Amino acid sequence: MYCISEQQIDYILNDIGARGVKMEGLQLNLLDHICCIIEQQLEENGDFEHFYAQVIQQFYKNDLREIEEETISLLTNKNYYVMKKIMLYSGTFSAATLSTGITLKYMHSQGASLMILLGILSASLIFIPLLFALKVKEKQSGKDKLLVGLGTLSAITIAMGILFKIMHWPYANVLATTSPAILMLVFLPIYFFTGIRNAETKVNTIVTSILMIVGCGLFFSLTITPQSSRMMSIRTTEGYLRNEQMLKSEAQLLAKTNKAATEEALSQKIYAVCEDLKESLLEWETGYKTLGDDFVSKNALIKDHATQDFFTQNQAAERKLEELNQSIYAYNQLSASRKLQLIPVESSVVDINTNRAPIKVSGALDDLIRVQMLVLQNERELAML
Repeated sequence: MYCISEQQIDYILNDIGARGVKMEGLQLNLLDHICCIIEQQLEENGDFEHFYAQVIQQFYKNDLREIEEETISLLTNKNYYVMKKIMLYSGTFSAATLSTGITLKYMHSQGASLMILLGILSASLIFIPLLFALKVKEKQSGKDKLLVGLGTLSAITIAMGILFKIMHWPYANVLATTSPAILMLVFLPIYFFTGIRNAETKVNTIVTSILMIVGCGLFFSLTITPQSSRMMSIRTTEGYLRNEQMLKSEAQLLAKTNKAATEEALSQKIYAVCEDLKESLLEWETGYKTLGDDFVSKNALIKDHATQDFFTQNQAAERKLEELNQSIYAYNQLSASRKLQLIPVESSVVDINTNRAPIKVSGALDDLIRVQMLVLQNERELAML
């Protein structure tokens, strides 16, 4: 066994520094490894310098400073592999939950909205940002990093726009139109003119650009334009006014009867609560409690907002809805004994089950009018007996 002297230790340490390794901790680690190898493998009377020259070559391919460069890279990117694992796990989770949610949605099963929500959120807030962080580390030029950033922003906004649209949340149309616009007007021009200048990426750039244009075109074809949305709102409001006119006609027919069947307290209560809820919904949606023929000039249009937002913000209306549900339950029991029409509750705004599908304001107004219409028809039938 060879015994290294202090002079030889200094010689090794100075040589390590001369070969480009400047980190003190790394120098000491290399010194320790080299000394152990020499003491264990070199004979007692062996040639130290010749053996050292052979040993030191085992630590690099071209130059010893490669060890320091690799060490710095590993210290700088010490979280790289953790981020990569999280990215892969989150991507797998997003794909699995989103696929499950879509399957449940087609089967009209419970849990579809939750699974879709989790899938899109995990993809938008975890998977795509981590993918961006890892890709940026691989890019050297600022232009490439800008492209990756714009692509990431477009992907996140497109995913969130779809989520807002599915969940009937506010600003869904804004996100749905902004995200493809960023992709088409900002990302695509930079990507196209950067890639087409390089002969190696020219064909791929053209093909990818064509696919992005076609994809955005298909996406925009499914998006309702502001003018189309306004026309649909006008038609929806006109339909509501026609239903209101039919309800008034039914009330007038009942008023012509001679019997006092309309004096029943339960029928009056249901009718009055429906009127209150309609006024509250209309005021929340249009700013007016009642609508007339001048609704277009007033811009008092019934749009596609969800009633969940209304009832969440209006506890008094929520209590009235519960009161209406209980009154209808009692009314249906009485109507069944009289062999009259029953008021349907399931899959309507009257159903206070929290797992029901989102109902738009227009649908809620139609449901309330239908309840009032059935009450009037039953009362007219009783009056004619």
